[in-house]
Amino acid sequence: MLLRHMLSNMIRQAAYQRVADAVASATQQVAGTVRESDSTEPLPPCEIALLFATNLESEDFASRLQDRVTTRCVSFVEHAGRIAERGVVVAETGPGQQASGRAAEDLIGMHQPTWLVSAGFAAALRPELRRGHIVMADQVADPQGNQLAVGFRMDPQVVAATRHLHVGRLVTVQQPIRTPDARRELGERFDALAADMETLAVAQACAQHKVRFLSVRVITDEVDDRMPVAIERLISNTSWAAKLGAATGALLKRPSTVKDWWQLQQQALQASDRLAKFLSGVLPQLTQ
Repeated sequence: MLLRHMLSNMIRQAAYQRVADAVASATQQVAGTVRESDSTEPLPPCEIALLFATNLESEDFASRLQDRVTTRCVSFVEHAGRIAERGVVVAETGPGQQASGRAAEDLIGMHQPTWLVSAGFAAALRPELRRGHIVMADQVADPQGNQLAVGFRMDPQVVAATRHLHVGRLVTVQQPIRTPDARRELGERFDALAADMETLAVAQACAQHKVRFLSVRVITDEVDDRMPVAIERLISNTSWAAKLGAATGALLKRPSTVKDWWQLQQQALQASDRLAKFLSGVLPQLTQ
């Protein structure tokens, strides 16, 4: 999550089948042409809509859409197409609950999808969750005391037997969690696996409109991860002028900072690829 926060702000400027079968059982219980949006045009059919905060998180999956068409809408950028002969919309909403909640409401009104999926990066709150692991939420909460059961259940034996898959509580926060101590404290306080910045708002919109909901997140920040000092100072600045100054100073003092940036970017790309592969296996199994 912190990795996403940092990279999205800087870069934008310059055995799956077994899991899929288990998800299908659980859910029974509960680049193309760019165009501007035009309300007079018929909307493409949509059975499944996925909300990602940023292009960094969504692009690997969106690139797999057949007959992909990209539309700039008021509250999000939409990529519409098909996967396994099912209509799919991928929305890039911007980070945070306000942006994701508004986009969820708009997507439901525009497309009336059968399923809405909150997808993207997350920070681990427990040491057993490592970078690249997948988290599927059965509950979503926030530090203000709001909590929502999302109706997702999976056989614990299947989860235990599946490498790198975790099912449990997800906490939605307002800001990235930057220190190991803060991550551990949040995980203990809420008995949660991971944290993100968007899912609760999407889950609440789905509950209000009675749309089936799923949350799929890939871990990018482990509990004990620490940002390099130069990069931590850079992202703590609020203005782009300050960020540019911090970046210039960091490069002059420590040219190897470029290597740090490159490594973080590679981690993000690997996480995006991992998430896209998982989603590609799961989505065709969702019940209509």
